[in-house]
Amino acid sequence: MQKNAIILAAGKGTRMKSEKNKVMHMLIDRPILAYPMDALKKAGADRIVIVAGYQADSLKQAFADAEFAMQEEQLGTGHAVMQCTVLKDEPGYTLVMNGDVPCLKAETLERLYQEAENHSLVLLSAILEDGAHYGRVVRSESGQVKAIVEAKDCTPWQKEIKEINAGVYCFNNRDLFDSLGELTTNNAQHEYYLTDLVKILSAKGKSVQAIAADPDEMAGINTVSELAQVYTWMKDNINRYWLEQGVQIVDPSRTVIGKDVRFGHDVIVYPDTHILGNTVIGDFVEIYPQTWISDSSIGDHSRIQASIIENASVPEHSSITHQVVKEGTDIQA
Repeated sequence: MQKNAIILAAGKGTRMKSEKNKVMHMLIDRPILAYPMDALKKAGADRIVIVAGYQADSLKQAFADAEFAMQEEQLGTGHAVMQCTVLKDEPGYTLVMNGDVPCLKAETLERLYQEAENHSLVLLSAILEDGAHYGRVVRSESGQVKAIVEAKDCTPWQKEIKEINAGVYCFNNRDLFDSLGELTTNNAQHEYYLTDLVKILSAKGKSVQAIAADPDEMAGINTVSELAQVYTWMKDNINRYWLEQGVQIVDPSRTVIGKDVRFGHDVIVYPDTHILGNTVIGDFVEIYPQTWISDSSIGDHSRIQASIIENASVPEHSSITHQVVKEGTDIQA
């Protein structure tokens, strides 16, 4: 089964109140967009197409290994997918998601691909007490998904529905591109909604299903406040994992660790420390406050305090205090 993917990343993200493309804002140690890209690769995606628009060059430079489709005018999610003509004749299944959902796990996306094998469309949903601005999942009496109704278009009774659309879809690729031309702009936003394909496919007798996932994974980022919330959630989850692996993080609330960092055993990490990028920390290492380490390796039995270490390899049994160590630096151990 071929696994295709489309990431929607064309908008500026005006609610961020920034001139930078929303998905290029940093989250711990990489752009927001890097997280869904990584999750898709781990889920086995064969082709990934990023729909770009605003500041497209910055995306192309940061993600040179991806394919791109251009959306010059932002006329909705359906219109964005229409630009991905490079996938039109591909076999298999196509997963469509936004570029601002960094908490989605590879396992969740892999499950979505697997479920899609028996349906025309499978989408992720979540159960929330307050559906707020999310689209509602409308089901038939038999449980089949009949429609996704955007919040602005909901009737009063539809607003009471607690199952919301998480904005992640996996289509039979042939059904997707055969039906895109049937989308219209007859809605409150006057845009081409990708969600209207639920109703279109269902009306054709195609099978449409929704599978519920952890709401925490669905967190999107539209404002800097939401970016801060996701930052905290991700930092806490990474720290919790390493605590379970035996890394002694003295104060997790004041310690930041990137998702690709790796630790040996008997490591102590003191507060006010950042360990980022592709960093490997050896065994019996002690990392003291005010230390910043990125893309480096720290040898066994080393002690690092109040130092900056970037793109460097620190030998075993080193003791580094108040130093800036970069590639090629003569380490004063």
